[in-house]
Amino acid sequence: MRDLAAWCFRHRRIVLALWVVALIALQAASSSVGSDYKDTFKLKDSPSKQALDLLREAAPQAAGDSDQIVFHALRGKLTDDAAQHTVQHLLRQVATMKHVGAVSSPYGARGRAQMAKGKTIAYATVTFDEDVTTLPIHDVNRVIHAAQAIAGPSLQVELGGSAIERASPPPAGHGTQEGVAMALIVLLIVFGSLLAAVLPIVTAVFALGTGVAAIDLLSNAITMASFSQQLALLIGLGVGVDYALFIVTRYRQAMLRGKTSEEAIIQSLDTSGRAVLFAGVTVCIALLGMFALGVSFLYGVAVAASLVVLFTVVAALTLLPALLGFFGQRVLGRANVRRLAAGEHTTSDESAGWARWSATLERRPVLLATAAALVMLAIASPALSMRLGASDAGSDPTDSTTRKAYDLLAEGFGPGFNGPLQLVAEVVQPSELAQFGRVVDAVRDDPDVVRASDPQMIGRGVAVAQVIAKGSPQDASTTDLVHRLRDTVVPQHEEGRVDVKVGGQTAVFVDFAATLSAKLPLFIGIVVLLSFLLLMAVFRSLLIPLMAAAMNLLSVVAAFGVVTAVFQHGVGADLIGVSRTGPIEAFVPVMVFAILFGLSMDYEVFLMSRIYEEWHRRRDNKAAIVHGLAATGRTITAAAAIMVLVFAAFIFGGVRLIKLFGLGLASAVLLDAIVVRSVLVPGLMLLAGTRNWWLPASLDRLIPRLNVEGSLEDPLPDAGDGGATSPVKPPAPRDPRADDAPPL
Repeated sequence: MRDLAAWCFRHRRIVLALWVVALIALQAASSSVGSDYKDTFKLKDSPSKQALDLLREAAPQAAGDSDQIVFHALRGKLTDDAAQHTVQHLLRQVATMKHVGAVSSPYGARGRAQMAKGKTIAYATVTFDEDVTTLPIHDVNRVIHAAQAIAGPSLQVELGGSAIERASPPPAGHGTQEGVAMALIVLLIVFGSLLAAVLPIVTAVFALGTGVAAIDLLSNAITMASFSQQLALLIGLGVGVDYALFIVTRYRQAMLRGKTSEEAIIQSLDTSGRAVLFAGVTVCIALLGMFALGVSFLYGVAVAASLVVLFTVVAALTLLPALLGFFGQRVLGRANVRRLAAGEHTTSDESAGWARWSATLERRPVLLATAAALVMLAIASPALSMRLGASDAGSDPTDSTTRKAYDLLAEGFGPGFNGPLQLVAEVVQPSELAQFGRVVDAVRDDPDVVRASDPQMIGRGVAVAQVIAKGSPQDASTTDLVHRLRDTVVPQHEEGRVDVKVGGQTAVFVDFAATLSAKLPLFIGIVVLLSFLLLMAVFRSLLIPLMAAAMNLLSVVAAFGVVTAVFQHGVGADLIGVSRTGPIEAFVPVMVFAILFGLSMDYEVFLMSRIYEEWHRRRDNKAAIVHGLAATGRTITAAAAIMVLVFAAFIFGGVRLIKLFGLGLASAVLLDAIVVRSVLVPGLMLLAGTRNWWLPASLDRLIPRLNVEGSLEDPLPDAGDGGATSPVKPPAPRDPRADDAPPL
């Protein structure tokens, strides 16, 4: 790491030129090639997939995505001559468009069920000949533009469905500018220097510019969800600024102790740079751990987020040292430059305020650690009632056409109409069709079913019936209905070789939630185990990695508690523009766990690496914890403030999923930095005494040694506020047995 720092400093013009070329080249390539994000769910052998496969085999044109054009007469009725002529002309036009397999009109004998009572709300079903994941967006846009063109003072036209939603994505970069502005304000407060505040932002912008362009290009080669880019921006901006902040802080501290610019860069990368590298690796491990779930939908998201984190680490370790080499002492601010010119050097990295807090914690570790644990458990408690599922279009922004279409259909036909279930069976003989009809009759009698259509033959040998639930697609009653039909109602009335599958888009999301819930323990176990092994290799301890894993899990569960309270129970939902509560998306706990476990590990690494430095210098557990926290508390808090503000900027973006991620990440980082790393972890370490540093000799010989504390060439810092001007000699090493807890 020292060699890398020296090379980047001495060849800073080359390093900067390489980054500029990489940014321009990747941006140009991305603009030329474009992106190809896809929202695709592929669950092997699930009942909903089996139902869809039967439909595709029997009638490919009828198995494509089905969307709705919803009409609302603002004056008169839809059966009036003028309104009917306008709508029918549109539907004839849509029927001739590319990739449109069929159009079902609300006019005529078969379409009567598509006209609501009062004849002011009706819908037409547009069935495309391809699945939503392969359907060209520009062909969907033709349908959207044609439908919206006939809207006027007397006729409202809205569109809903998966293809419509995919063709109208939210702006990918929303929240980024606000996050950058907030981060800059915090950096100005922390450093008191505009130049020092700008450097982390510049580094993060280079990393995000190249990383997002690389993601766009990669989306053409592998499947990536449509929100991959926005989520990568959210994560990358937070960790990118934080990583640069830690290195710039250590650089300024070294300069204020009288180091030259090159010496300060080498020292900052040899200490904080190592921690940044290790922290970035742990984030990537946590994200890539999603491959253990075996759900292809998450693979692209994991790769995209990991790629951006990788770019932020590389930028912090190469571009930032080069930029620091250009500016030297100017990142210190005028007052500090004058003090250096006068020969005044600091002898401590510690903050006076955090030194006082560390001393308070040392005096009352039991009381403060217990209080912190109770606070975290109270915040986490709503997670016990978290319900996984999928939010429907009723949670879309209120001004979106999909939300308006959803509300109109719910008003005219009932909430369950927005996510009908399908009963699908392979039927060959007339007797089998009659048997299928008896199953449909039994389903129709269920109290949570509003109506079920008569069986219809689709293509060759496949029968299908539509089932409208009483509740909306995201209601718990609808999920219970799917399980009840599959487990009880359908099996009790099946006879012979008739095998009825319960499918439909709502059932797909039920299966998706069940699959992820079943595999979540394996995923958590793998990520925690790998992180434990890495921390054990770094800090040569069993207790520290165990404590880190437990504390990181506590931070993640607390974030789940906040998210559940707001998005599922509606506590304070109006404050962030959430107009409708519902379940938590099934993949969110997986992704939030991966992201937050990695980010929590960042703060653990930065705190523990400094405590580990102090332990090596002092061999006194209490002194190592007190001085390590005093030296890093201010920086960790500032880094957390930046991340919280960056994540919070995405809460007000209007898209429920991004709001959910933003709130979950912001609340977890806030709690982790303020409660866990500042109180709970050091408090527990004070109580553990020298047990913190115990590792069996057999393991010590077996596991490799990873160095994050650097060469430790500098003398021991003082415990003061940074204003001393004379060097401080390190005390003689203290016998660990003199500490407050006996060694193991």
